[in-house]
Amino acid sequence: MLLNVGTFIRSATRFSPFIITHSSPSSPSSFCFSFSPKQTVSFTLQSSQMASFTTLSQSPPKLLFRQLFEKESSTYTYLLADCSHPDKPALLIDPVDRTVDRDLNLVKELGLKLIYATNTHVHADHVTGTGLIKGKVPGVKSVISKASGSKADVFVEPGDKISFGDLFLEVTMISILMVRATPGHTMGCVTYVTGDGPDQPQPRMAFTGDALLIRGCGRTDFQGGSSQQLYKSVHSQIFTLPKETLLYPAHDYKGFSVTTVGEEMLYNPRLTKDEVFFPEPSIFPFLWKTAYGTIPMNIAMETFKNIMENLNLAYPKMIDVAVPANMVCGLQDLEPKAN
Repeated sequence: MLLNVGTFIRSATRFSPFIITHSSPSSPSSFCFSFSPKQTVSFTLQSSQMASFTTLSQSPPKLLFRQLFEKESSTYTYLLADCSHPDKPALLIDPVDRTVDRDLNLVKELGLKLIYATNTHVHADHVTGTGLIKGKVPGVKSVISKASGSKADVFVEPGDKISFGDLFLEVTMISILMVRATPGHTMGCVTYVTGDGPDQPQPRMAFTGDALLIRGCGRTDFQGGSSQQLYKSVHSQIFTLPKETLLYPAHDYKGFSVTTVGEEMLYNPRLTKDEVFFPEPSIFPFLWKTAYGTIPMNIAMETFKNIMENLNLAYPKMIDVAVPANMVCGLQDLEPKAN
């Protein structure tokens, strides 16, 4: 069965033509997946706190993936591991301080070896869990973009790769996250993308942080944000990925859990329309591309800039606590106090 995984499931609240089962978050089941042309697929959505996908294939499973939810800030944390490697090396993306114990208990239950705790950017709505994780799990390294200006063990730049184990034991290919700079929400935002190639899990997955949300995007009115930069980042770094690429944001406020590049290119109301000439976002790209072959960047960007400047959002309630803490990667309570 040839699979288009991008159409499988979007959230626990939306219909999927495939089998969906629900189970209690208190009794999670482990899962891994590796995609090949012929295999059986099943899904498990475990409330908004944990979502998991399972594929059953004759080949050994390779990539273990978990989507975890922190309800106070509506933040998604992602757990990835190479479960074909003897050590099962793993990493966490955007961990939250409130849910560190939950995440580490899951890592222990699944027999994983956590090696990285990564952040997509300096968050303003919660304190990162990387500092607490480093204090509880010796050897874990914190990762963030060099452009963020914050503290970490590893600083990444566009084009860097983060490896976490061997993808196949018989070859030297490694599981990889590609790093793409996607500034705009903040100046140091990056998107992590799973590797490309026949030996990498397909479809690809991109962890977009706050740069691109499901049918939306992060705000641009603080921390060096720029609506023009964000628009360029999304269109040049995310919308250039294959349309079936699965997109996983750092937040969602409406019960959605995943989208695709193709969906957001058509239906994201902030990033795909020109309000003056084409008031319906889903039809604008089609009409313009039919007539001219491309969407005019200057017109669409000005519309986006106008939208972002008139959101009238409240001042983030956690920003004065979260940003200083996250600039030291959540280590503010672990560093020695000056006398």
